[in-house]
Amino acid sequence: MDVMTLSRLQFAVTSMFHFIFVPLTLGLSLMVAYMETRYVRTHNEMYLRMTKFWGKLFLINFALGIVTGITLEFQFGMNWSEYSKYVGDIFGAPLAIEATVAFFLESTFIGLWIFGWNRVSPVLHALAIWVVAIATNISALWILLANGWMQNPVGYVLNNGRAEMVDFMAMVTNPSGLLKFGHTVLSGYVVAAFFVMGIAAWHLLRQSNIQLFKTSFKYAAIFGLVASFGVAIFGDLSASRVAEVQPAKFAAMESVWDTGSGQDYNLIQIPDTANQTNAVQTLGIPKFLSFLATRNFNGQVVGLNDIPVDERPPIWATFVNFRLMVLLGMVFAVLTVIATIKAWRDRLVRSRKFLWIMLYALPFPYIATQLGWMVAEIGRQPWIVYGVLKTANAGSPAVSLAQVASSLIAFTVVYGLLAVVDVYLLFKVARQGPDGDVTSMIKPANLQGGLR
Repeated sequence: MDVMTLSRLQFAVTSMFHFIFVPLTLGLSLMVAYMETRYVRTHNEMYLRMTKFWGKLFLINFALGIVTGITLEFQFGMNWSEYSKYVGDIFGAPLAIEATVAFFLESTFIGLWIFGWNRVSPVLHALAIWVVAIATNISALWILLANGWMQNPVGYVLNNGRAEMVDFMAMVTNPSGLLKFGHTVLSGYVVAAFFVMGIAAWHLLRQSNIQLFKTSFKYAAIFGLVASFGVAIFGDLSASRVAEVQPAKFAAMESVWDTGSGQDYNLIQIPDTANQTNAVQTLGIPKFLSFLATRNFNGQVVGLNDIPVDERPPIWATFVNFRLMVLLGMVFAVLTVIATIKAWRDRLVRSRKFLWIMLYALPFPYIATQLGWMVAEIGRQPWIVYGVLKTANAGSPAVSLAQVASSLIAFTVVYGLLAVVDVYLLFKVARQGPDGDVTSMIKPANLQGGLR
């Protein structure tokens, strides 16, 4: 492997590992905030126990997310210096806002929430976790607006080989960034919903803290139901946007080779990358692909044959990952509908087969979010900034193969150890339940005192 390939692999490893923790943080922070709000309003001790139990799991995930995100920033300067010089004027503003506003709020109020039990008023303590939840989502907004600019650069001029911002609001209102924010954040809410439902299902199967976990499951099911259908809506809007501004990515996602109007949507199709021709289709929906892409059944869809070979993304990876992501999204929508109905009708404890399904379904939203990012980033290739700067021209010229290889090995080893620690802690706390030994946030002796 050369330096460029290893640099790309290193960034893929670190960013994908970091994104294991981000989606759960986005969704679980909101759910914990809602649970504590319920306690403040009702003074029902069950909601306090729910808040503390799910809050412990949130804190473990939050801590690992912070640690794994730091290395990404260093790689911009070490492995991708040409890219950093090229887009520094653009990325400076959103990343500075993310760090000085969103992350500052997160880090400050998470401390208040952890150490403020029995020291601040109930309302202020609940407000602290709401600020954390909102700040976490604001942080995602600015990062995804920056990524949206990479997908569809707007509001800039090229000057002396650098992209310089001339219209900040064009970046802020860029549909590619806003749609990516909606799709990504709602995907995180689905991850959190299935995380809570999966753990709640395990305890319900064991007949442990039945009322607490039935309530947790019900909240998560409703949260996941809304998020699942929201993901589908934003996914559809995002695909239409991709067809407009990134035709090569859309063509690879759908394995479209020939440009044409009134294109059929092929439910089952195998892309033929060797012969560069349309693969055999089965069970196609007439003109539906054109409608998805253009909102017109007779709209034109650009095919890969009209895109230069050196500007096409990896077709197999983009096509397969996209299909799997969409399939999983449909499964999540169906499961959350069933889960909401069963929870609403109080039939969870009797539905042991369904509880087993929800337990084993826990990791699949994580897989779906990773697939989504692979579609977004692999599908953008060979561009690191679409249509402006190619990935091959964005690396650091002074970095040696040995340096990248050694750092890649080091990151992999450290991240592997962190993964073991994370899984161990999450499994241990989840298995103990709300009655387990709590030392990281509040002592068991204070459990009854709560926020009062």
